[in-house]
Amino acid sequence: MIRGATVRTRISNHVTTLSRPNDRPGNDEIDALIIDALRHRVGKDERAAKPHDWYTATVYALRDKVIDRWMESTRRTYADGAKRVYYLSLEFLIGRLLRDAVNNLDLTGALERALRTHGFELAELEELEPDAALGNGGLGRLAACFMESLASLDIPAYGYGIRYVNGMFRQRIDEGWQVELPETWLSHGNPWEFDRRESAYRIGFGGEVISDGDGVEWHPAEEVEASAVDTPVVGWRGARVNTLRLWTANALDPIKLDAFNAGDHVGALEGEARAASLVRVLYPADSHKAGQELRLRQEYFFSAASIQDIIRRHMQFHEDIRTLPDKAAIQLNDTHPAVAVAEIIRLLVDEHGLEFDEALDITRRTVGYTNHTLLPEALESWPLPLFERLLPRHMQIIYALNSRVLRDARKAGMDDPAVAAISLIDEGGDRRVRMANLAFTGAHSVNGVAALHTELMKQTVFHDLHTLYPEKINNKTNGVTPRRWLMQCNPGLTGVIRDAIGDGFMDDTTQLEKLNKLAGDAALQERIAEVKRANKVALAGHIKELTGIRVDPDAMFDVQIKRIHEYKRQLLNLIETVALYDQIRSHPEKDWVPRVKIFGGKAAPSYHNAKLIIKLANDIARRINSDPSVSGLLKVVFVPNYNVTLAERIIPASDLSEQISTAGMEASGTGNMKFALNGALTIGTLDGANIEIKDRVGDENIVIFGMTAEEVAEKRANGYNPRAVIEGSPELRQAVEGIAGGVFSPDDKDRYKDLMGGLYDSDWFMVAADFDAYAAAQRDVDARWRDPAGWRKAAIHNIANVGWFSSDRTISEYARDIWGVL
Repeated sequence: MIRGATVRTRISNHVTTLSRPNDRPGNDEIDALIIDALRHRVGKDERAAKPHDWYTATVYALRDKVIDRWMESTRRTYADGAKRVYYLSLEFLIGRLLRDAVNNLDLTGALERALRTHGFELAELEELEPDAALGNGGLGRLAACFMESLASLDIPAYGYGIRYVNGMFRQRIDEGWQVELPETWLSHGNPWEFDRRESAYRIGFGGEVISDGDGVEWHPAEEVEASAVDTPVVGWRGARVNTLRLWTANALDPIKLDAFNAGDHVGALEGEARAASLVRVLYPADSHKAGQELRLRQEYFFSAASIQDIIRRHMQFHEDIRTLPDKAAIQLNDTHPAVAVAEIIRLLVDEHGLEFDEALDITRRTVGYTNHTLLPEALESWPLPLFERLLPRHMQIIYALNSRVLRDARKAGMDDPAVAAISLIDEGGDRRVRMANLAFTGAHSVNGVAALHTELMKQTVFHDLHTLYPEKINNKTNGVTPRRWLMQCNPGLTGVIRDAIGDGFMDDTTQLEKLNKLAGDAALQERIAEVKRANKVALAGHIKELTGIRVDPDAMFDVQIKRIHEYKRQLLNLIETVALYDQIRSHPEKDWVPRVKIFGGKAAPSYHNAKLIIKLANDIARRINSDPSVSGLLKVVFVPNYNVTLAERIIPASDLSEQISTAGMEASGTGNMKFALNGALTIGTLDGANIEIKDRVGDENIVIFGMTAEEVAEKRANGYNPRAVIEGSPELRQAVEGIAGGVFSPDDKDRYKDLMGGLYDSDWFMVAADFDAYAAAQRDVDARWRDPAGWRKAAIHNIANVGWFSSDRTISEYARDIWGVL
């Protein structure tokens, strides 16, 4: 295991980078840079400039400092001949970049003072920056944390993805329903990005494969151009600036003038429209054939462009393609870029003349694969006819790879069911290409993202592949960057910690452990409580602005913010909220703890039940928030359009972190780490990284409930009667019957009939099975809240003991164990 000292040593080599007098600009220099950018790049005089002009000028001024370090980092990599890491991800949820760059370059104070001379606060200008719509949930946010840690640890790296024009969607709530709108984050340009027109590649689709006796040539029927757009990623204390390279798509023939002049204005632009569709939306709905085709086209488009770019760079500086594994480490973030395995082999065989087996060996020594899910529907597979029509040469390569894998399985004495499970082609029913199996067999390393998840990978989805290749699977528990998720989003808490234990934790988060011996100190508890309340007051104001709902900052802020999915069990939380509502009304004489239940998250556009859960949350909120009998004791809020910026507001203000997924179904989670780092107590199941958080913060400083993954599997296998469970639990039965009967949907009494009926019929996600344990755990939380000193002590122990969950530690483990760059 990598200890904190290893990460600290890596960072401390660059701690003094910004301390050189000529490197850290003073107020006058910063001011001059901003004024120069305002006049000569924005084109505005100070007296005529509007706030958005000052924001853009500030970014340009700061960007110049970033560029100097970016170029220096690149020159150093070339001079050293260093091995590079290439991180391929369909998502990079980077959030706003201004605060990130200012903080990591240690220029916050100087920039604030310079802007105040012109009547602006840095925080005000930061609010003008849109969230980059490049991701959806934990997968994309993890990729962003990893990119920042790679730069902070001075590891040369590129991130590769797609420059989505409209992202996933902007969520609006209309009468309680989710409405999807385009996210127009690029409507006014993006001052952080750089167009790299020289880095452009042709990406083919369809066509035919022709053999001329000397080799094989793929003749695509359609080609688009992938063109690079770069964004700098600044490491902590300016240790290094790495590159996030995103691909945009262009038609090779943007307009057919003859057709246009003939009056076919739509048909004349068809090629441009098809190219634009590749970079328009993240995760197009794949519930229909057109959506499936677009999704596969997107995945190949960005994977192929990235691999071509990697190999082009390697040949430019190292010339021998056989040394690729020595100079490049390619990490596939989930199955979305899995087709890169076939693309690398294609280029090595078809373009560089290698034999297939040598190409496969080079590919395997270069590629690593991170798995993020055990859900079968998330382990991507594509209909074989679709795959073969779009990527005929890659289908040949996959068949060739599969023949070698299946021969290995037969030689190992594996039986027919095991061989069928290992195959890259699913032969059951409609034949499909299994992308997870492709990634697994084409990589030298396959890692899970939490200890439990990794063990379950070996036992479930990759059981037979693990038997055949037992050396591949390893664990790399996720982490989060403490720069964004403590120092930037919670400066008040950061200041209190610095006063208490010094600055060392800012370079080595394991030094937060020094807080353990101070956890019982009443003065420290009070200071941290004051910071928490100030954060809650600020969030309460923002909630009022967004939703019109007033919430009490002295109530417990009980928060569940994450992608809406049945396995994450927002429904369990909502049913318990209804049960609590019923109990408060039935027993008003009891000393109830005031709570504000805060929900946030997006549902996939085609995920009916998830969208219905959002509507239910809003229906419950409307009923409870208007009921005077629980006024001051219970409020429910669904915050629309959950994103990184909103998370940065909510997490520092949270008291209770809801991490209640069905055990065995959450790979890791990173929200659980962010909440604990900001002093929230966790209520959760023994799932994902919750287990490792529990081990580090101590059983007494976390609230665990419910079945284990083994118990869930056993109940599913041996028969489970959820109807009996519901009928045997009075609180649960009353809540479920109330929801199903239309108490919260008087305009449509049957709205939730089927949703609740699913609990009676199967309850696959064990909502009913875990309800009583969850309700009891919530009453335990109430008891803890009534002891302010005990709660504050537990919160400090959480802050103190989750420093290990830094993405610096995670990246150090990847770098040492998988990439060979440390």
